Amino acid sequence: MLLPTVQALQVLGGSGTTEEIYDKVVQILNLSDQVLEIPHGGSSQSEVEYRLAWSRTYLKKYGLLQNSSRGVWSLASTAINLDRLDAKEIVKVVRETDKNKAAPSDSFSDSSNVVAESVETLEELGWHQQLHKTLLSLEPSAFERLVQRLLRESGFIQVQVTGKSGDGGIDGVGIARINGFLSFHILFQCKRYQGSVTAGQIRDFRGAMQGRTDKGLFITTGTFTRDAIKEATRDGAPPIDLIDGEQLVQRLKELGLGVKIAMIESVEVDTNWFGKI
Repeated sequence: MLLPTVQALQVLGGSGTTEEIYDKVVQILNLSDQVLEIPHGGSSQSEVEYRLAWSRTYLKKYGLLQNSSRGVWSLASTAINLDRLDAKEIVKVVRETDKNKAAPSDSFSDSSNVVAESVETLEELGWHQQLHKTLLSLEPSAFERLVQRLLRESGFIQVQVTGKSGDGGIDGVGIARINGFLSFHILFQCKRYQGSVTAGQIRDFRGAMQGRTDKGLFITTGTFTRDAIKEATRDGAPPIDLIDGEQLVQRLKELGLGVKIAMIESVEVDTNWFGKI
């Protein structure tokens, strides 16, 4: 998926978020829902998301991509000629570079940077899988309370978990506040499973919302089919915001809910400084 990733960014105007790149690559390759629903191991990521993550890493090491601390990826140059790129050559060059730089040499700092990037990618995928496995092990009521805490930490007020059977899948209600001035009521549903939410489930949720609110929020540890995503934003129907498993674990990380971030100190000796004494 190396070349489709570059093509996606070109279509997006040279930059894009992880979600935007994913959507565009899916469109470019015309991937079916069956393919998109293939999970990677026991993680919240699909196989497609997993491979795209590695594609971005390879392209970054090759010098074609850059990424900001805000999660936006961009092309290193607007003059990249897609027809001149060879995916196999990119993989070969990056692997050889990693292998050579990982070998003992005077350029210890360069080697450390390469190893650190590889370890960082593996750790990123690792904690995703661990957190997703933990979420799937929660009791339904515990998962609903977690979503309640998540919404509160995200600025929602008066968040209540209803969990009433026969309520059309409505698990709770809350009020979203915008900049302390505007507010609107939302109904939310949370599904704790590894499968994909279908368009039919979105329609059922919207039916339960009818006459009760103008906004819905659907949170799942799994994924959404393309038809479900289209149904959620269908013209003329009350909009429903979607949070899939990947977005959920990222949000938990950002809020520090069940995730601890340890900063690792890196120390380098500046030999040039000693030469000036």
